[in-house]
Amino acid sequence: MGILAHRTKGAALSFLSFCQEGFRRLGRHDHPDVTLNSIAFGRSMPSWDAGDHDTVRKTLAVSVERLARAGADSSSALTTPPTWHSNVPGTTSPCRGLHIAEVVADRAARDGRTRVGVLGTSYTMDGPVYPRALAARGVAAELPDPEDRRTINEIIFAELVNGVFTDSSRRAYVRIMERLADRGCDAVALVCTEIPLLVTPADSPLPTLDSTRLLSAAAFHVATGGQPLPSWRGGPI
Repeated sequence: MGILAHRTKGAALSFLSFCQEGFRRLGRHDHPDVTLNSIAFGRSMPSWDAGDHDTVRKTLAVSVERLARAGADSSSALTTPPTWHSNVPGTTSPCRGLHIAEVVADRAARDGRTRVGVLGTSYTMDGPVYPRALAARGVAAELPDPEDRRTINEIIFAELVNGVFTDSSRRAYVRIMERLADRGCDAVALVCTEIPLLVTPADSPLPTLDSTRLLSAAAFHVATGGQPLPSWRGGPI
């Protein structure tokens, strides 16, 4: 299994969760082979801000090629890369990819959710990938109000990606979740991979869909043969 990392804290949680799944299911200190590749997020940020997705794609493609050369049969991609990659028709990857939005949407449907709040970076919340994946399973996506989206995004980039987790930011996220509950949401998807490090299920007023750990569990099942290799290699889902 290969992990396509884009930001350090979420990538570290994904790696750790994947290995811990092995410890639980295979025995002490055991897990499938895993390779993580990370090109510093700072090299992509100017392109993200400029909407230059072609340059972002080229940067991410370097990581995917490295994972393929390392022997990865499939890749477990973190949130922002597939959010972008899903909207680029005609792009292909040398690795088959688990798509985090598909994994989250599958779990929401299995749990019988009907309306799910989506919390992530502005790139993710403003994009179509999660609403589309959820809608394909009969689940509505609910986004926070614009001001709340700005708050979520600012906390992610000013604090969470730098390993800063404060009570005030946790309370801000909980208040946003409460407003989503008031609007009829029956769950909230934490689709920035760092958010589960700030808000635990015990903190949340709604059941949480932890994208990082859900993806890691799906990756484990693929790596051990419990699920077939994914077919997605980029492009629309």
